[in-house]
Amino acid sequence: MKRNNLWAPWRIGYIQGLSEKHDCFICHNVKNPQQNEENFVLWQTKSCLAMLNKFPYNNGHLLLAPIRHIAGLEELNDGELLEITKLIVASQKVLTAAIKPHGFNIGMNFGRCAGAGLPGHLHIHIVPRWDGDTNFMETCAGTDVISQSMKDLYKQLKKASTENNLPGF
Repeated sequence: MKRNNLWAPWRIGYIQGLSEKHDCFICHNVKNPQQNEENFVLWQTKSCLAMLNKFPYNNGHLLLAPIRHIAGLEELNDGELLEITKLIVASQKVLTAAIKPHGFNIGMNFGRCAGAGLPGHLHIHIVPRWDGDTNFMETCAGTDVISQSMKDLYKQLKKASTENNLPGF
């Protein structure tokens, strides 16, 4: 039986990093705003930030996080909780304007055993979904197909943010 290969070279950084000890990439992004475009940080508010997931499950996959390095929801203060919730709404609005998904998965993973790739810094996943986007690649091969470059998507979402006059961005 002939096997086909789907090349996804951007995933090697993630795979190799699983066994290495790394500093928190969210904290790194907060401390280095001059690298926002390189790190795909879309927006930073008073106490939160939003960025593209560098290892996405789907096109437009965002991560939202408080600026403070905290692990759990119970550690958020009322201002952070309100701000990150508003950021969820704003993210959906921008993603809808820019790439027109049919729905969203929004979720959090607490602890490595629950799937958290960064268990020490609370973050929320915003994953745009389209009718029919779970296809044979996911079902048979456990493979996600991302249809747009991160750089192009970043520019598109920044433009949609400006065009929609989102406050705080």
